[in-house]
Amino acid sequence: MSHRPPTPSSGRVTSAKIVIAGGFGVGKTTLVGSVSEITPLTTEAIMTSAGVGVDDTRQVPGKTTTTVAMDFGRISIDRDLILYLFGTPGQTRFWFMWDELVRGAIGAVVLVDTRRLADCFAAIDFFEHRRLPYLIAINCFDGMQYHDPQDVRDALAISPEVPVVACDARQRESTKHVLISLVEYVLTMRRSRAVAPA
Repeated sequence: MSHRPPTPSSGRVTSAKIVIAGGFGVGKTTLVGSVSEITPLTTEAIMTSAGVGVDDTRQVPGKTTTTVAMDFGRISIDRDLILYLFGTPGQTRFWFMWDELVRGAIGAVVLVDTRRLADCFAAIDFFEHRRLPYLIAINCFDGMQYHDPQDVRDALAISPEVPVVACDARQRESTKHVLISLVEYVLTMRRSRAVAPA
């Protein structure tokens, strides 16, 4: 059995910023926490009576905290690539922060709960308007995938080239696969733009 030698490191480390977005209670904080190799910075706050009538918790009845600014984590994909993850707040009243959070990002993950697909439309519109590459990650709650990725693509009416992948936001390998898929998609888009006729 032959083994391939490890790919030599160029000695240059590249870092990239990725935004994790989606609706309220979809699992953004969980995703960042599951994959980060450092203790993630979170800005979780206890939900109070002030949110009653503002935050719709019917689909997430056990939710007691919410992100009020951002989540931050870091993962080394290999020796030469470090990803910095910025999770956005899900509630509409905190969306004024999104413009700052996406500054300098190479792409975004839109995490979706198929029980509440409408909650991700605003994030999709935001990234399409800013021409920031994104992929759709279907969070498989309870470890179950209830809908086929193509059905989700059709329901969201997104472009055929936008990747749609399933994941479990609680599992490191699953979320790492999502991030690698996004990086590959961004690189593919950049290559195609580089060779496109002027």
